[in-house]
Amino acid sequence: MKNKFKSVKELQVESFKSLKEQFKYKNIMQSPRLVKAVISVGVGSFKDKKKFEIVEDRLMKITGQKIAKRGAKKAIANFKTRLGDTIGYQVTLRGARMYGFLDKLFNIAFPRTKDFRGIERKVVDNIGNITLGIKEHTIFPESVDEELKDVFGFAVTVVSTAKNREEGEAFFEYIGVPFKKK
Repeated sequence: MKNKFKSVKELQVESFKSLKEQFKYKNIMQSPRLVKAVISVGVGSFKDKKKFEIVEDRLMKITGQKIAKRGAKKAIANFKTRLGDTIGYQVTLRGARMYGFLDKLFNIAFPRTKDFRGIERKVVDNIGNITLGIKEHTIFPESVDEELKDVFGFAVTVVSTAKNREEGEAFFEYIGVPFKKK
């Protein structure tokens, strides 16, 4: 992230000082902080079982953590799914792994994206979280040497303790999320 802090506590202290006047904080615990980053990919449309392994392996390399399989909750004949079939993968990152992943996403992966001009500010929802769609996993440096025929996209949700959209937007801008210029 843009601001290099020694610890999570230091990030919270600095964000409190920065956002104190704007949001009238009286206590450091009122300032927003990052809770978790959830990365999820859907593979329900894949027919080949080897593609499941490819997605699982590449997502594990990108996040640095083991992947949790998500199964179908219902059997749907039109989608050719049965109860329990793997239809997606999900990873929840917290702490140091979350900060490392977000640093890599904002400072390495996004600048490698073709014609990247910044993230729209509307990705911050009404409760102060960000949800981003990544079209190609190949923007991460861990997937440079791999074949380009099995490209997949995934979603990244960054959860914060911000109370509303304005507070979340100010906090994410402070920690270095590359928003588009107003």
